[in-house]
Amino acid sequence: MVLFSAVTVVSIFSVPAQAASWSSSLSGVLPGFESRRWTEPSSSTGTTIKFTGCSGSNSVVNVTLVKNVVALPDTYYTRAAFTQCFAGSSSTSTGNWADHGAGDFYFVVNDGGGASVSVKSLTVSY
Repeated sequence: MVLFSAVTVVSIFSVPAQAASWSSSLSGVLPGFESRRWTEPSSSTGTTIKFTGCSGSNSVVNVTLVKNVVALPDTYYTRAAFTQCFAGSSSTSTGNWADHGAGDFYFVVNDGGGASVSVKSLTVSY
């Protein structure tokens, strides 16, 4: 009985791990580019977007997490300005968005304008 109680207490206080991810790259995408969609089935995790090896005529790429909302305007979350990924081919910029509920999501690149950008590798974890 004591063992069961200890396991129960640990489970209650455990922080949920990010359960899924996908990876890709970007090549010369224009402002307003929308990523592929993904489904976050649980409202208990946040979203992390990581860009490695950015290049383009600017030294910043703005990344906005968006929740797809059926029959209503999509919900745009805070925009993250990625700059560190321009420092070299293995340099990384990371954006973290806290829990925003379950649903279908995507990100937009430079939705406020800007230049085209390429990204050697990107990972979305949720």
